Amino acid sequence: MVGLDRAGTAPDLTPVAVDFHTVFVDDVSRHYGRRRALAHVTIQAVSGEVLGLFGPNGAGKSTLISVLSTLLKPSGGTVRYGTHTMEDMGDALRGHIGVLGHDLYLYGDLTARENLRFFGRLYGLDHLEDRVTDALQRARLDDRGDDRAGAFSRGLRQRLAFERALLHEPRLVLLDEPFTGLDDDSAQVLIGRLRKLRESGCIVVMATHDFDTAEAVVDRALCVDRGRVWTVADGAGTLRERYRRTLLEQG
Repeated sequence: MVGLDRAGTAPDLTPVAVDFHTVFVDDVSRHYGRRRALAHVTIQAVSGEVLGLFGPNGAGKSTLISVLSTLLKPSGGTVRYGTHTMEDMGDALRGHIGVLGHDLYLYGDLTARENLRFFGRLYGLDHLEDRVTDALQRARLDDRGDDRAGAFSRGLRQRLAFERALLHEPRLVLLDEPFTGLDDDSAQVLIGRLRKLRESGCIVVMATHDFDTAEAVVDRALCVDRGRVWTVADGAGTLRERYRRTLLEQG
């Protein structure tokens, strides 16, 4: 979510004229006191790819998403967005990142349309009303645009929050359990949106427990366990079966 700076004002998140087509996590660790959440993780995500993160609760998936989003600083190692780091680009880097996490960052007292409009203004978007209308249509909420978000079911709020995360057309899209609360029909719509993001050249990193749904869209899968990361090998079997083999081999 967009935060306020120490002066109490929102940072300028208008995307700057710096783009990137890769994200490289180089020997990144993250500790919480004596607890190790990430341990010397090195991975790369590229434009036009949906990268899936799979692992048990507490394995480090959400921590990795938070590090990639710049909301959490690594205890060691570096994350590079193309040739740039967060220190190079500052707050403007966040204008190229869209995040959907466990907290949907929606204001319950605002309507769906007002929520989208609010975040669009933070990003300094042009043609904002057109963008908001398009986002509501993609979320299949065009008939609920003037209803309060607080009155929506979890599934409806999830759909709205997903479009909120994409409103500014980010290069890097980070999703933490995006299928939560979605029925089968809504999940298939989300898969379609992810495929379009891939076709448009976005970098998508998605943490999920939903192997069956994710298998339809994930290009490359990573196994995350106890802060370590391994590639799930291609081969025979379903994604779930290959993940379990990887976990056993590395465990």
